[in-house]
Amino acid sequence: MKSPFESEGRRPGLRRMTAALLVGTALIGAPVAAVLAFGAPAVAQSQPPATTPVVPAAPLVPATSGSFAGLAHQVMPGVVNVSITGHQGPAQVADRDGGPRGRRGGQEIHGAGSGFIIDPAGYIVTNNHVVKDADEISVTLNDGTVLPAKVVGTDPKTDLALIKVKADKPLAAVEWGNSDAAQVGDWVMAVGNPYGLGGTVTAGIVSARGRDINANPLEDFLQIDAPINPGNSGGPSFDAAGKVIGINSEIYSPSGGSVGIGFAIPSNLAKSVIAQLREHGSVQRGWLGVEIQALTPELAEAAGIDTAKGALVAEVQKNSPALKAGLRQGDVIVSFDGKPVAESKDLPRLVAETASGTSVPVEVLRDGKSKTLSVDIALQPKADKAES
Repeated sequence: MKSPFESEGRRPGLRRMTAALLVGTALIGAPVAAVLAFGAPAVAQSQPPATTPVVPAAPLVPATSGSFAGLAHQVMPGVVNVSITGHQGPAQVADRDGGPRGRRGGQEIHGAGSGFIIDPAGYIVTNNHVVKDADEISVTLNDGTVLPAKVVGTDPKTDLALIKVKADKPLAAVEWGNSDAAQVGDWVMAVGNPYGLGGTVTAGIVSARGRDINANPLEDFLQIDAPINPGNSGGPSFDAAGKVIGINSEIYSPSGGSVGIGFAIPSNLAKSVIAQLREHGSVQRGWLGVEIQALTPELAEAAGIDTAKGALVAEVQKNSPALKAGLRQGDVIVSFDGKPVAESKDLPRLVAETASGTSVPVEVLRDGKSKTLSVDIALQPKADKAES
């Protein structure tokens, strides 16, 4: 299903740019209005080395102090700048010794984004689009230390990546928060590397939850109005307790800069992805084997359903768990493993989070009547084009 942010026929002038903004030989022109996945031009930085922070017993938040200073002081040591050099063009090739893969030929690129340390051993979360074309990655810590980094694993479907650095001492790390607890109107503070400036703090509120901009099949963005710009990609958004509730990933902008509409990957989605990347280097997801579409009021009426809630099965794939369980084209899935499917976008996330080999009940409406089927979820094929 094509995104309205990508379809110039449905919404003229709107386009999503998934690559980091780059300098060097790569030039990217900004569209009139765009959803941007952002890295930033690498620019010279002149930051004095930070002294060892004195972490307050509890962050000072605006509700009690009128200032974000205590919160910023607490979390900034755990936020890093991520810089890459690489190539775009010909396919990747392996080194003769079987070591890290590089690119032969193509266009040289330089880019930058943000990240945050989740383990003192040097594990760092960032966006996939920040590092996907990298031959070399370097990380600049808050105290100015520059370290080389290696990719542990990436997940294009959620635009997440895990990289790692080696340091001669434990690094300051930040903690995951509970994005499900974030409410519209809650304070949020973003820290990152906009336009290569590094160590930049902005603040705002959670503007909306569950945003679907058709960037990927598993998206469930938090919308925030804390200003984020090219280079903030991969950086964290913190709640008032100093916990990471989002990974800044995209903006909606008529100019390429912040207009107060930013999108962050929820921490509760990211946590499980990052854990798998750390353990396996890739993400293993459940597979049902159906292609789905939104259930409109017109389709619901035609199917004899009172309300337009659920995911309409447009196609059942061959040799899939769905086919073996008896799902049919035209079924409306309204519940998966006891969890409601209010909209079509709910189903891919529920299926993806289910372990392979698990047997789950799937409730469908067929010919206006409820029917529950038992489905044995399989491992999602690498080349799977289905949404679930």
